[in-house]
Amino acid sequence: MKTQHLRIHGRVQGVWFRESMRIEAERLHVAGWVRNTADGAVEAVVQGPSHAVDALIAWAHKGPPLARVEGVDISATEGNFSGFVKRSD
Repeated sequence: MKTQHLRIHGRVQGVWFRESMRIEAERLHVAGWVRNTADGAVEAVVQGPSHAVDALIAWAHKGPPLARVEGVDISATEGNFSGFVKRSD
């Protein structure tokens, strides 16, 4: 099981990034959450088998069609998650 914290920078708010990431995470059977941050980034914690987490991170580097991802900061984290939720906080 791999758990990673992501901070995605660029034009990532107002482009369906969170909902698209939720759909992709569910497709990959990855648990965790995603939310917008006050500074215009998107933050997420993703957890699952290494190959699935890595696939979701690769997706996050591109995002949905209207997004323009400039960078993704990745760090290891901990937690225990079931399902994937789009947070509004």
